[in-house]
Amino acid sequence: MGILDFDKSKVKKWKTDNLFNTETMLPISEVKNGIVILKDGGLRSILKVEWLNLDLKNYDEQQIILEQYKRFLNWLSFPIQILIRNTYLDLTEYLWYLKNNLKEIDNPALKNQWNNYVTFLEWIDNQQWLIYVKEFYVVIPYYWDERDAEQINRSRWDKFLNILNAKDNVETIVERYRTFIKCEQNIQTRENVLIAWLNDLWMSAERLDTADVVSLLFRMYNPLLDSSQARFVE
Repeated sequence: MGILDFDKSKVKKWKTDNLFNTETMLPISEVKNGIVILKDGGLRSILKVEWLNLDLKNYDEQQIILEQYKRFLNWLSFPIQILIRNTYLDLTEYLWYLKNNLKEIDNPALKNQWNNYVTFLEWIDNQQWLIYVKEFYVVIPYYWDERDAEQINRSRWDKFLNILNAKDNVETIVERYRTFIKCEQNIQTRENVLIAWLNDLWMSAERLDTADVVSLLFRMYNPLLDSSQARFVE
């Protein structure tokens, strides 16, 4: 067989496999400084919000919160996405904390009771689906020239085709990075204003950093593998 002779079927198959792999199907290009950069040039910032139980408030407090929430919705000049995730309670870090402190207990009776408590929590953690918790997030979008509504309101089919046709070359990557540099401060301004409004609603909010964003995305796309993976370190 000559140097220029090769199996064309293998080359064609390789191209097909790489055209529709998992990375190609995701709209995410990268995560930088806690901000998700999409393949279409859009930016997404994610706030984690501590939930508020309105039923525990008295009538006057409920009315104040509801009126403030109405003002918040009327003030919004850009779209947001409210994400609610149902997930099981992960006790891994808490168990690690308990086991480390177990070594420092000298009293045998207390140590035995502590060990029984850890064993019980390990049993609960191994059940995984026994205890559910809710996580609340607010996703903040930003596009160059503030074309948020125009980009977000595109049809799902149009977005899907754009993802399939997105080809990362040097020019595209450089253009996305330039857009990120120009728009980073603007999306951070939206973050700060939203955090202030949420605080007025008696709900604390914090911006996810790069490690937290990657961890959240991994849990969303790989829920069964999440517990076996180490946390991303930036």
